[in-house]
Amino acid sequence: MPRFTVNQLASIGAKIFASAGAPIAEAETVGRLLANANLVGHDSHGVIRIPQYLQFIESGNLTPGAPIEIIRETPATAVINGNWGFGQVIATNAMEIAIEKARKTSVSSVTVQCCNHIGRLGDYALMATQHEMIAMVMVNNHGAGRNVAPWGGRERRLSTNPLCIAIPTDQPTPILMDITSSVVAEGKVRVMRNRGAQIPEGWIMDAEGNPSTDPNDLYGPPQGAILPFGGMVGHKGFALSMIIDMLSGGLSGAGCSRADETRVGNAILITVYNISSFVPIEEFYQQVNDFVEYVKSSALAPGFEEIIVPGEPEARVEARRREDGIFIEDETWRQILAIAERLDIQLEVD
Repeated sequence: MPRFTVNQLASIGAKIFASAGAPIAEAETVGRLLANANLVGHDSHGVIRIPQYLQFIESGNLTPGAPIEIIRETPATAVINGNWGFGQVIATNAMEIAIEKARKTSVSSVTVQCCNHIGRLGDYALMATQHEMIAMVMVNNHGAGRNVAPWGGRERRLSTNPLCIAIPTDQPTPILMDITSSVVAEGKVRVMRNRGAQIPEGWIMDAEGNPSTDPNDLYGPPQGAILPFGGMVGHKGFALSMIIDMLSGGLSGAGCSRADETRVGNAILITVYNISSFVPIEEFYQQVNDFVEYVKSSALAPGFEEIIVPGEPEARVEARRREDGIFIEDETWRQILAIAERLDIQLEVD
């Protein structure tokens, strides 16, 4: 597998999207956020998405440079129409609006419709922590992109419906929970397929509802489905997925998962809390520090060497990949090189 720096990956993405007609600033934003996902270990939301996004552009489902419009607004809320531009650009803009509103009103909520795939949710939630605020971000797939079976079913009815919450600390690493309500993100299955690897049992079922470790069974034909998270108590992941679908799809006006929708995107719900409106920020930080210390003081279960809290895994992967480089599977790199050749551009990498 080839190895890259984060700046090299960001430059590769930016160059491809600019060559495909994206304004330079947008191409750089998308390239940077895809590369950053790889940097922190979320390869499912990294440069593996470049071929998908290019296909969206060429099919007319993604409009580079599309205007971002606020179609409904109060001092604490906004509904944004992204006009099917780049998801990363729209989501960044939406978070900036939510942060500014929370600065004035203590709590804000911003929803987004007509928005393409936004990538890793953590990148946007972490923006709020830089302003000593808490952010919650959730998305559905704009009614389409159904990959997940309901609890007790074997047909696709839901998207992976992720949820992210970021909490600032006075330590180097914020608290960051970034999860799907399914067992796994679809992109992680895609990564394993590109690597020619089997997936763990319990991720997906085939079209007949049987457990499968072959990632190709998800994509078919016939198509299988991802399972809701929770294993034997998968009804909990299923319930969470339904709520996320209703909140992000319903409040934005984009709609919930449904049979007649084929245009894949992300409907977004962002909520930001200005901590200092509730308690002094120093007091909040102390509470968080004491809590983390208390949690980590637990005696270890057999087979464990330490207790790791949300946000630490990404920070550790980032440190390692900054030192050792970011590995990209051969099939993903082959697809990117094929795109570069088709667009007649040179990718300058070592």
